[in-house]
Parts: sequence; C-alpha cells; structure tokens
Amino acid sequence: MTDRFLRTSPLAPEAQGLIEGLAAESARRYGIDHPGNPRAELERYPAQAFVPPLGDFLVLLRNGQTIGGGAFMSHDDETAELKRIWTHPDLRRQGIARRVVEVLETGAALLGYTRVYLTTGFRQPEAVALYLSLGYRPLFDVTVDPALFRSLPFEKHIGALAGKPGTAPVRKAAASLEESTREVVAIKAEQERQILARLDHPLAAE
Repeated sequence: MTDRFLRTSPLAPEAQGLIEGLAAESARRYGIDHPGNPRAELERYPAQAFVPPLGDFLVLLRNGQTIGGGAFMSHDDETAELKRIWTHPDLRRQGIARRVVEVLETGAALLGYTRVYLTTGFRQPEAVALYLSLGYRPLFDVTVDPALFRSLPFEKHIGALAGKPGTAPVRKAAASLEESTREVVAIKAEQERQILARLDHPLAAE
C-alpha cells in the first residue's frame, strides 16, 4: 500500500473522484440546492484560485486511486481558506482528513500565510470534531443549535503566528434556518467578490 500526495487542479482527472464524492455527500446531507453545494462552489471560482502562489489543490493517492484531498485559496496576504476536504467514505476514521489538513496547513505556511479560515456544514459533526481537535477556533457559539449558523466558520494561526490566539469576531446566531441561509448567501457573495478581486479575475470588475 503506497500513499502519496499529488499537487493538481480541480479540473484534473485525479480530482474528479474527490469532486464527485463531495457532491454526493452534500446531496445526502443537505439536498442538491443549498449554500455551499460543492458543484456550485467549484464553479464559483476559477481553477487559478487553487494554484501557487495564492492557492493549492492536493489529492491523496493510494495505489493510484484518489482516497482523499483538499485545497486552499487566498483571502488576503495573511489568510488562506481551506476548501474541498474529503475522504473516501470507505476509508474514514483512519486519520486521512487529518493528514490532508496538516499538509495543506504546511503548504499554506510555506507560501507565507499566517492564518487559516474554513467553514463546514451544520450537519457535519465529524468535521467540527476534527477541526476542534486540530486546534481551530470556532467563530460561532458551539452551545447554540448549529442550524442557526448553517455554515460553521473556524480559524487558526499557522506558520510564523502558529499558536497565537485568533481574534476574529464570533458570528451571531440567526433567528431561524431560513435567516441563517440568507446570511450565508450574503457572506459567500462578499467572499467571492474579494477572492476574484485578489485574482484580478475579469468577473471581479462586473
């Protein structure tokens, strides 16, 4: 059994198992139409968002087959956002996602980032537990029904600032799932604008 990480692109053949796996998992937990749908998220950003020096896209191969992976893209000079963290469903609880996140953190630090941001869904307690175990600070009240946030944000300092406490504001709970959905749509739209501007993408000017 041989595992190796491959730096690639979300458009590469090796990435398609990851993308299809994320889409299937999302549909099973949330339905096909919701904020953060992996297919919509993939189409939201150009592939160039996930290549150095601003981002990266990695898959973990075992005997030539994609068994996990993830990516990050740039918010600003300090912050990278982790995306697409996935493990093959037959291989979960073996530490694969932890390996993927740790490799992505190392890669982001090597590119000069000092902070990692990420979000996960409110019906993914396993992901929440993973990020908490890796030292991520929740930017939401963990004692409140997670559906009132819908998208659950986290932060962690890496690289030159590793171990430094985060200071980003904690998001307030919405009054309902519907309200939290509207808030997430607005947050994602603003993030999209900022990231496309960072890439100097033509869409950013529209």
